[in-house]
Amino acid sequence: MCGIVGGIAQRDVVPILLEGLRRLEYRGYDSAGLVAVNQEGIGRRRALGKVKMLQDNIDEQSIVGNLGIAHTRWATHGKPSTENAHPHLSRDEVAVVHNGIIENHNELRASLTDEGYVFTSETDTEVIVHKIHNQLAETKDLLTAVKQTVAQLEGAYALGVVCKEAPDTLISCRKGSPLVIGVGIGEYFIASDIAALLPVTQRFIFLEEGDIAEIKTDSLVIYDKNDQVVERPIKESQLKSDSVDKGQYRHYMMKEIYEQPWALSQVLEGRFLENRLQDNAFGHNAADVFDEIKAIQILACGTSYHAGLTAKYWFEKLARVPCNIDVASEFRYRQPVIPDNTLVVTISQSGETADTLAALLEAKKLGVKYALTICNAPESSLVRESDLVLMTRAGPEIGVASTKAFTTQLASLLMLVIAIGRRFELSDENEQKIVSELFALPGKLESVLKLDQQIEQLSEQFAEKHNALFLGRGTHYPIAMEGALKLKEISYIHAEAYPAGELKHGPLALIDSEMPVITVAPNNSLLEKLKSNMQEVSARGGQLIVFMDETLSAEKDENVQIIKMPKVSNVVSPIVYTLPLQLLSYHVAVLKGTDVDQPRNLAKSVTVE
Repeated sequence: MCGIVGGIAQRDVVPILLEGLRRLEYRGYDSAGLVAVNQEGIGRRRALGKVKMLQDNIDEQSIVGNLGIAHTRWATHGKPSTENAHPHLSRDEVAVVHNGIIENHNELRASLTDEGYVFTSETDTEVIVHKIHNQLAETKDLLTAVKQTVAQLEGAYALGVVCKEAPDTLISCRKGSPLVIGVGIGEYFIASDIAALLPVTQRFIFLEEGDIAEIKTDSLVIYDKNDQVVERPIKESQLKSDSVDKGQYRHYMMKEIYEQPWALSQVLEGRFLENRLQDNAFGHNAADVFDEIKAIQILACGTSYHAGLTAKYWFEKLARVPCNIDVASEFRYRQPVIPDNTLVVTISQSGETADTLAALLEAKKLGVKYALTICNAPESSLVRESDLVLMTRAGPEIGVASTKAFTTQLASLLMLVIAIGRRFELSDENEQKIVSELFALPGKLESVLKLDQQIEQLSEQFAEKHNALFLGRGTHYPIAMEGALKLKEISYIHAEAYPAGELKHGPLALIDSEMPVITVAPNNSLLEKLKSNMQEVSARGGQLIVFMDETLSAEKDENVQIIKMPKVSNVVSPIVYTLPLQLLSYHVAVLKGTDVDQPRNLAKSVTVE
């Protein structure tokens, strides 16, 4: 799985496909490949490594065509290698690119081997292309062959298919993995993300679950999961092709860290009237839904899970609403019991996180009446499957390690706490305080960004470190978890987070002069207890790095370094204290020379289980 681009036009599509792949590099990948169909048949180029390696290959061995498909691969079945790179071919007559996982590939492989097909890769994708070729021998029609093939596939897929004998046709289909069609003038394109196609079109059709599209330069016919011809609306994207450029920054991640004051202001824009949050920000019938809600169930993965953990504290402390949270990949398998009148809240940057989407569908099977998603992708699967939606409006996030998506998720969740909480024990006075604090956030984040140089100097202490420990209490425990995740994601330093009170229950055994301990210490009711935990570390020679409220004082200690943070309220402090941990991780990664925007083994949009 990772990135798909394809096109059919009256011009050479190869440069367009290569540019599309470059624009999908942020998703993470290990190889890249491209197929073009012309009068001579199907030409293929593949390369292990970056898209530049594929470009170099094409520069040496030119390839052109008015029809083509391309792919960046992130290994699932089979190691990273040229042989496993997409597109995959069957007897030089059919080519396929694929995102997703085919769960019954072993059975299909066995039957195709009996039919005489020779497999040259370890991938599950190769069974698809051979199966289409096999069906094509009987039907002589590419569309019919694809329909018959996908009917036999179990699992998730987004496909782009071309055929030597149909040089005027591009077939695309999706089930469980996203795919869009870009609409041009006398030309069409496909991609797994609209960002790939912004240089050639602003008009997009979002395929729905089970759709199969037959695309020619002068026609587009879409069949739904019931094989009925359907019309899908064309949506005009507001994104511009330069919206995913790094600008003045060395890395996308740093650009996106610095965009957070703006992103937080966008979350709030137009959703308040006279400083009162409007229920209809979540959907036209949100007020009626919220009136029925008695409990919250949050489903999320990775960084979004940390946002949900923070929200659990908010829901129960501020609003006194029962709130459960599950790692989405575990939810389906623990046979959960969900109380009546529970609002299921899913959180995802891409809206295509396979585990979260599957967990939502499972919740619906269990009888959940209402679902709300907090998401950054307007036309994503989670958005379409949810009754209510709050878009985070973070803008394109290219860096694999999430930054502005996380803080905008936190702000969005706090808005949901307000909307639900006013129906429980959140008073008008406290609601107004939280709203004021939300509107002050962009300025607070600007103040934190001024600490960048100080944090960069601090990062030099991590040059030779291999482990780190993060501590927090209350709502800042999930923030410590997120800080540890960021450090391990992009610097490859092993990092773990603990509630500070758990130190004496095991982690204290790890403390020595080689173990940096990063502590989040806002001025709240748990501060004195946190100070005691910090003393436990210092007494054992541990090196403490403490992000502390500027109004607080601390005893001088040679084992303790303090970075003063702007004064901020307890409620929104998790959002503010996230930024220095992001900056620290970034500068450590740069110092270690890792690939900051595309860390090894990781993908931006995880569309497989």
